[in-house]
Amino acid sequence: MLQTISFVLDGKIETIDFSKNYNPTTTVLNYLRSMPTHKGVKEGCAEGDCGACTIVVGELTHDDKIRYKAIDSCLLFLPMIHGKQLITVENLSRTKGVADILHPVQKAMVDCNGSQCGYCTPGIIMSMFSLYKNENNPTKETIEDALTGNLCRCTGYKPIIEATTKSCINNGVDQFTDDEKNMVELLLQIKKASKSIEIQSGKQTYFQPKTKAEALQLRSEKPNSIIINGATDVALRVTKRHELLEEIIDLSNIDELKKCVKTEYHIKFGSGMTLENVKSIAKEELPALYETLAVFGSKQIRSLATFGGNIGSGSPIGDTLPTLMAYNAEVKLQSIDGERRINMNNYILAYRKTERQQNEIITKIIIPKPSPKTIVKFYKVSKRKDLDISTVSGGFSITLNNNIVEAITLAYGGMAAVTKRAEKAEKHLVGKTWDRIFVEQAMETIADDFTPISDARSGAEFRAIVAQNLLLKFWSETTKMEI
Repeated sequence: MLQTISFVLDGKIETIDFSKNYNPTTTVLNYLRSMPTHKGVKEGCAEGDCGACTIVVGELTHDDKIRYKAIDSCLLFLPMIHGKQLITVENLSRTKGVADILHPVQKAMVDCNGSQCGYCTPGIIMSMFSLYKNENNPTKETIEDALTGNLCRCTGYKPIIEATTKSCINNGVDQFTDDEKNMVELLLQIKKASKSIEIQSGKQTYFQPKTKAEALQLRSEKPNSIIINGATDVALRVTKRHELLEEIIDLSNIDELKKCVKTEYHIKFGSGMTLENVKSIAKEELPALYETLAVFGSKQIRSLATFGGNIGSGSPIGDTLPTLMAYNAEVKLQSIDGERRINMNNYILAYRKTERQQNEIITKIIIPKPSPKTIVKFYKVSKRKDLDISTVSGGFSITLNNNIVEAITLAYGGMAAVTKRAEKAEKHLVGKTWDRIFVEQAMETIADDFTPISDARSGAEFRAIVAQNLLLKFWSETTKMEI
């Protein structure tokens, strides 16, 4: 196993020896801030909310091209960039003779007066750069989505959006395009020399297996280790709580867990797929899942967080959980002893406690394609639309036959210690016509299924009223649809 990691920075391969200045949970943000020439990256919140620390990571695709992703570096542990290209704001401009030539996104920000105090500007520039490399003539909706994870308290966003619109018109062509062949060769050089990684650093041990088989063996031998993939949740234990994570198994470099397989009746998502990738696949065939992920965190977070990681946390306010219940999805769990599939309705046992055993990892999320008679919807109520935790969320599905309810799922997040279905309301509605009178009767039973709490996001009474009203909204929207 490798004791070091390697990545490309400033056009050359960098190798990190963790016996010296860094440990496996050093964030990429803190690594860059420790260097004299990469101070553009800033810490604003250390929890992925502000985007001041946004960087871009270049990854090799299966056809040996480079895909660029904007990511919050405060949530990214240093070993996770092994085999990747690390790009910061300092890498965007280039020198020609004695002149510095700005990248098109930088020049547009200057021309449109998009920066004032400048603290957040490098992060915004990096989000713009990622969009520049991936989208030509993006829509305003696409631009706003790309910038959702970047907070600015000086300018407002109008000139920033104008700068993005003005610059993203060159089909992604820039100096990185000219240098891509050389960059691919450097990344392939690292890839060919890569093995599984084991890092011993002080009291910490970090493993990064390359195959699923290795991961299952490690999990069997080290059942108390912390499993990470995107680490957007676990990273907060380091950045906010200052915990020492002694033993980590990082699944982020296992290609087998990043594949999606479509069959006639199912879509099978690898647990290591990022939520942004899942979102793009879900748009046409699983619209409720797409709607869920469209208001999940920011693009920087979704480009790092994984499907399996979100489900694995078992959070009662994890937005994907009620939606997956509504789709009647299954979770595939594997260990060295075999595999099993658990329906999402049986997966959550108690607060952050799931069916997954200590020697198991999540390998797939299997979603049946809904029948033409079934409608699935997702609703989220929060204090702001983007980058906010749900106060109450709902994943609802209904199967109708001549306006008679054949089956219905009403799964709520934020209403209990676990994501939970309104079983009494469901039982009341099955077999009845999908009419308002019966829906209003079912709304009254929701109070019997839940005892919500009051916290910083909302009071219990508000949550109870919202849960009832979401059911009425679901009825209102589905009665207008042809099935």
